[in-house]
Amino acid sequence: MSKERAKRRALLEAERAERMRRHERKRARRAAVRRLVPRVRVGRTGKIFPRRTAKQRVIIAILVLAVLTLVWTSIDSLPARIGISVLVIVATPALTVLVIDRRT
Repeated sequence: MSKERAKRRALLEAERAERMRRHERKRARRAAVRRLVPRVRVGRTGKIFPRRTAKQRVIIAILVLAVLTLVWTSIDSLPARIGISVLVIVATPALTVLVIDRRT
């Protein structure tokens, strides 16, 4: 009777050891994949970490207002004024990204 219990206990210990080895291999494999795959930041840029500093936003606003003032004072045609104004307002975000967000 005790020999049977010893055999069963040995089988259970072997199964347990095999499960532990599989679990450890799986954990090591996941850790290796985690090291290789870059982390992706999810979410958007909020007010805590703004994309632009306050100084940059003020400069952008001043430049846009200066261009709009120049357009409205130097061009006589009303449709041309409106068209160029719309173009400046629509193009400002794209130009801001191109000029300020350059990687060096």
